Amino acid sequence: MVKINSNYLSLKDSYLFSTIAKKVKAYKEKNPDKRVISLGIGDVVLPLSEPVINSLKTGVEEMAKKDSFKGYGPEQGYDFLREGIRGYYSEFGVQLDEKSIFISDGAKSDLGNLLDIFSKDNIVLIPDPVYPVYVDTNIMDGRKIEYMNCNAENNYLPLPDFNVKGDIIYLCSPNNPTGAAYNREQLEKWVQYAKEIGAIILFDAAYEAFISSPEIPRSIYEIEGAKECAIEVCSLSKTAGFTGMRCGYTIVPLELECEGVKLNKLWLRRQTTKFNGVSYVVQKAASGVFSKEGREKVKEVIDYYKENAKIISKVFDELGISYTGGVNSPYIWIECPNKMSSWEFFDFLLTEANVVGTPGEGFGENGEGRFRFSCFGDREDIEEASQRVFKALNDLK
Repeated sequence: MVKINSNYLSLKDSYLFSTIAKKVKAYKEKNPDKRVISLGIGDVVLPLSEPVINSLKTGVEEMAKKDSFKGYGPEQGYDFLREGIRGYYSEFGVQLDEKSIFISDGAKSDLGNLLDIFSKDNIVLIPDPVYPVYVDTNIMDGRKIEYMNCNAENNYLPLPDFNVKGDIIYLCSPNNPTGAAYNREQLEKWVQYAKEIGAIILFDAAYEAFISSPEIPRSIYEIEGAKECAIEVCSLSKTAGFTGMRCGYTIVPLELECEGVKLNKLWLRRQTTKFNGVSYVVQKAASGVFSKEGREKVKEVIDYYKENAKIISKVFDELGISYTGGVNSPYIWIECPNKMSSWEFFDFLLTEANVVGTPGEGFGENGEGRFRFSCFGDREDIEEASQRVFKALNDLK
């Protein structure tokens, strides 16, 4: 008789966004005249930039000609894109070997797939609150998880505790959902910890393009010694609007070893067996992101979303409500007023302001009493939603 992977039965129902959708649908059905604005989901709204579209068109045209048609490509990605990424990292002082760069269909996939090269006996350190994929992929494999408390006391940036040993450490900076970002000194402590106890850091840098403060590293490889203990995962989803195109990359340094084995070699072996690579036309489009014109357009888009974040954050500044994020991050993580629970505040905003956000409880126990707002939206909606939230909260006082 076939047996299932019983670890899947240990997964909690993924109810957060489905519950939000049900609540919003029910409210709209009862109030068809109300226009509900969502500041909840982290999806982009601005279209792909002209350099990306031009590169995409070039790729499509090449696929239509016999002499430039591409079949199976290299599983680790085409050289033209890997070289573009390598040049990008050099802009903030990080020198990468091209062989350390692997093109993927997004950070989410690789954050789960990387676990293939590690034993199920490893203990995993994961922050709480957290992006759910970190937790669920390890539960699927049956690993033991130790949670690190992220709270207002540590500014949602937990630091290593040598009394708590972990083998695989998940760090996300700037963080989803809290918007908090590690500075250089804090990341140095994590690198020191990982090297001393022999751990591997899985560093999620999906929102690095939002960083503008010089004390916040864009990459963990800005920290000396990080190439000996860290794998970095990044995505073009929020950087360049690729949520629908699907393209990202993972960096596995050639220096990184575990039990005397090069992890780069293991990851390459895993990819060549289980992955046929990202399509040529998508990689061609992605190469437009790293061109001179593409970098300029990316900055324009990021600046647009960061201005949205300023507009949202101003509401909480004026009302004296505590929050993190909104500066080096597309997310604003607030303390719910009047000691409301996350879901109570969700219902309050929906009914009183016709605005949707994300209850913090859905990201873990330490998210209870907190709430996430996303800056990904059209400017007019952001401005109107912010005005509504300000009025509703001001009336609540």
